Amino acid sequence: MAVFSIEIADEDVARVIGAVCANYNRPDTVPNPAFDPEQEESEENSTTITNPEDIYQFTNRIVRQFLAEHVNAYEIKQAKITAAAAVDTSVTISDPLV
Repeated sequence: MAVFSIEIADEDVARVIGAVCANYNRPDTVPNPAFDPEQEESEENSTTITNPEDIYQFTNRIVRQFLAEHVNAYEIKQAKITAAAAVDTSVTISDPLV
């Protein structure tokens, strides 16, 4: 499998990661899958937890998703062009009044 990599200057890493997280709305907290609504909310039974996907994992996932979405959009566009070129759209319609 090929590896796609990019280099980001050390001094820009925090800016890039921060921008992706902000632009794609990464939440700091997420719903707690273990929350028990039958129990009183507490530190041990909180409705939310710290997001287990750290900012680097999130950014990596978003970049992979971005690439996959672009491949998908491009290939669908090409398939539509190919399909449209193969269709005979000519039709003969006669005027019965002539």
